[in-house]
Amino acid sequence: MSTALNDDPLNIATPLSRLLLPPQRPTLAPGIAHSNFSVQGDARQSFLAWQERMSPVYDIQPFSKQAEDTFDASLSRYTVDSLSLFDFHTGPNLAVRSLGRVSTESIRDISFSVYLEGPPGQFLGSKPRHDEAHIPQVPSILALDMDQPCTVRSFHGRILLLFVPRALVERSFPDAASLHGRWVRATTPLTRLLIEHLVALNRQIAGLARDEARRSFLTTVELLVAAFSRQAGLSGDGRAAVRAAVFGQVRRYVEAHLHDPALSPDSVLASLRLSRASVYRLFEHEGGLAAYIRSRRLRMAADELVRFPHMDVQDIASGLGFNGASSFTRAFRRVFDIAPRELHEYAPLLRPEHARRERFA
Repeated sequence: MSTALNDDPLNIATPLSRLLLPPQRPTLAPGIAHSNFSVQGDARQSFLAWQERMSPVYDIQPFSKQAEDTFDASLSRYTVDSLSLFDFHTGPNLAVRSLGRVSTESIRDISFSVYLEGPPGQFLGSKPRHDEAHIPQVPSILALDMDQPCTVRSFHGRILLLFVPRALVERSFPDAASLHGRWVRATTPLTRLLIEHLVALNRQIAGLARDEARRSFLTTVELLVAAFSRQAGLSGDGRAAVRAAVFGQVRRYVEAHLHDPALSPDSVLASLRLSRASVYRLFEHEGGLAAYIRSRRLRMAADELVRFPHMDVQDIASGLGFNGASSFTRAFRRVFDIAPRELHEYAPLLRPEHARRERFA
């Protein structure tokens, strides 16, 4: 944290610790953890310090090839049990979770980013969503599955970021992976209430007891899941409950049969005795059930390419229903922007570097 950059024209070492500007630590109840981190000034050093701080979860890259002269950013974190809330003030940057990272790390949380000030971020990774258009001056919420690769471009602004354990989300939203890249806008009473509650929690947590803070965290999670469930058509009435149950049933069947060469939309419909039209509507956001099955098989292939470096690539592909090497390679590269053989060759190098990483605290 105290080395100078080699291109410093004066060759004067400026300790990176001088770039940190921690505000006064609040008085918190036992059981509530808190930390601060800030960088400011010359981008050559402040950006480097920010990269290091964010490295347990994201690889932070410059916003563009033409880097800015200064870079200012800060975070304030509160954690109760396994729930963490971050208040970010950030400058322009790219936050990247590569396929190599997600295939070797144990981070499986669902994150919810509430863009309060400035333009909302741009979700650039691997399955672009075409939800409702951004509305100027309206806070937007982006959900991300930390178990899937992505790139998010952020601008100057303020973000409240909540990390939620996957199991907690899946109590109400059966397929948390399908949240990846979804947006909701603060255009309804529910979403406005959600954002008001989260802002109040961030502002008032220093005066709460641990149990009060935990209940407020859980209320935030319930509101978030309700908002995204409503957008996905999985909540609201008895029919929505049936849709949610069927959605979970299909998802579980697909996961259990990814290595079955006979797995197909037809086999799912026949085994579960469901209508084609109803199932298509449930998976329309994924491009249909066939696209969902293909996506899950490709994601499993990525995991196995890293976990089993001594297996042949074609054996992994054929074990997941991909019969042609060239078609598998094209599909894999289209989704993950890397050839399966390349990922397979990198696997021994990836595991020692990333396997020990956990969500940053």
